[in-house]
Amino acid sequence: MDDTTGRVVAEVGPRLRALRLRRQVTLAELSTATGISVSTLSRLESGQRKATLELLLPLARAHGVPLDDLVGAPATGDPRVHIRPITRYGQVILPLSRGSGGLQVFKHVIPASAPKGEPTPQVHEGYEWMYVIKGELRLVLGEHDIVLPAGEAAEFDTRTPHWFGRAGEGSVEFLSLFGPQGQRMHVRAAPARD
Repeated sequence: MDDTTGRVVAEVGPRLRALRLRRQVTLAELSTATGISVSTLSRLESGQRKATLELLLPLARAHGVPLDDLVGAPATGDPRVHIRPITRYGQVILPLSRGSGGLQVFKHVIPASAPKGEPTPQVHEGYEWMYVIKGELRLVLGEHDIVLPAGEAAEFDTRTPHWFGRAGEGSVEFLSLFGPQGQRMHVRAAPARD
């Protein structure tokens, strides 16, 4: 093993530990999410266990990061972003930000073929900001039932019961910025001109 490879392998454990701590996840929680025992996870983080693909793949999935981030792979110089769409609740969700901590950005596409369904409001920790790009988005927020057309935005504490879906007959596309720790979106307007 050359010096570069040895250094990369030696840095995997501390990188795994730092990522887990930044996400505020315990070894027990990570064990439940990955199916890897707590003792194996602990030995991986301390460098007492060699990282293998069988261990790194479920860890990358659980942390929501590319495998390259776990091993500290060098940048390829390719500026393209390779987005992996997620299909959930009849909609396509495109993660536009990398990593799993802090503010996350998503593009949502709810096709016209998706059933409208009855609202089933949910609550969770965090703060969300939405901006409708195309179509009409129905947002049920607490006792409010609002239709947001293209160009409108909404922001709310996700501890308020909320649900969103198509309002019109066509598809709807919108951006959402979500902060799991309650980060809020800050919009600065240009100064007024004389």
